[in-house]
Amino acid sequence: MRLRGVLLRLQTERQGWWSGYGSPLMHSPRSGILAGGNFIVDYVKTVTHYPEENMLTIIRAESMANGGGPYNVLKDLSALECGFPLEAAGLVGADVNGSWILEDCRSHRIDTTQLHRTELAPTSYTDAMTVESTGRRTFFHQPGANALLDKHHFDFSTTRTRIFHFGYLMLLPTLDSISVVDERTGASHVLEAARAAGLETSMDLVSIEHPDYSKIVRGTLPFVDHLIINEIEAGKIVGRPLDPEDVAGVLEATAEILSFGVGKSVVLHFEAGATAIERGQDAIACPSLALPAGFSKGSTGAGDAFAAGYLYALHEGWTLEARLDLAVCTAAACLTHPTPSAGVRPVQECLLLGKRFERRQMGSR
Repeated sequence: MRLRGVLLRLQTERQGWWSGYGSPLMHSPRSGILAGGNFIVDYVKTVTHYPEENMLTIIRAESMANGGGPYNVLKDLSALECGFPLEAAGLVGADVNGSWILEDCRSHRIDTTQLHRTELAPTSYTDAMTVESTGRRTFFHQPGANALLDKHHFDFSTTRTRIFHFGYLMLLPTLDSISVVDERTGASHVLEAARAAGLETSMDLVSIEHPDYSKIVRGTLPFVDHLIINEIEAGKIVGRPLDPEDVAGVLEATAEILSFGVGKSVVLHFEAGATAIERGQDAIACPSLALPAGFSKGSTGAGDAFAAGYLYALHEGWTLEARLDLAVCTAAACLTHPTPSAGVRPVQECLLLGKRFERRQMGSR
């Protein structure tokens, strides 16, 4: 399989700022992104170190922020100043956290018509512990109302958005469940309905241990047009751990996952960069930015920021190479703040990071 390094920073210097970055897909009457699934309140705490059991650590800072793939992606798209409609679909509790999410979405011009409320469970929340010196994080999650999210909470008959982004599969118990009637996940029916209504579908996963991980995901992939995941999740799908230093192996896995029925593209991101493939094309690789020590204030939400950059560029009709370039630059911007979305900046500012910093050396094996 041929490896093509994506060096768009150099291309833009030769060809002009937006050359090669495409233009909006004007042929489609649809516009915007609807994101559905996990809506979570993140309690982000920066700690001196991660303690062993029975030991203590010191909290240096704490804040309350958005959490969950769809919520993070929508907030990131708003921060990118995308200029197209943003809509939310999910389930929150009839509590203070639920009200906070609704108000936060509205203040970032995110339509909440399909963000429903329930009195049967509290709003989902996560304690995200970020180690001060490394930026690495650990999560303690309360599923709450997200566990009750079901097919009937989604209505695609009224939305005029172009893309439906769903996440996280493997963290929505009702939609993850495989029916004994048709042996399909609830999520597959939601994605199928979105496609039938004229939307392209996108999906993200969560890194979690589950005995049926591969079965649940593979059964849902035929209803997904664009899959955006990390190397841990990809390894669980293909049934073998992936070494990010083995770029050829990661590229092979990217293409293998496409063969499981994904409609248009598979994107796999990891610390050193990303790989991607579109149906009928070669897989490509894009290095991430070589950031200096102290640049990262926390990696919470970086994967969702990557997805937001990719989806923005997809919506606007950019090439696969340009999508990956914006995705890694958006993820880098996210690292400047410990919360999931506060570090994300407008598109041009994110791309400037790609001109300011060199690219990382991806593994040569």
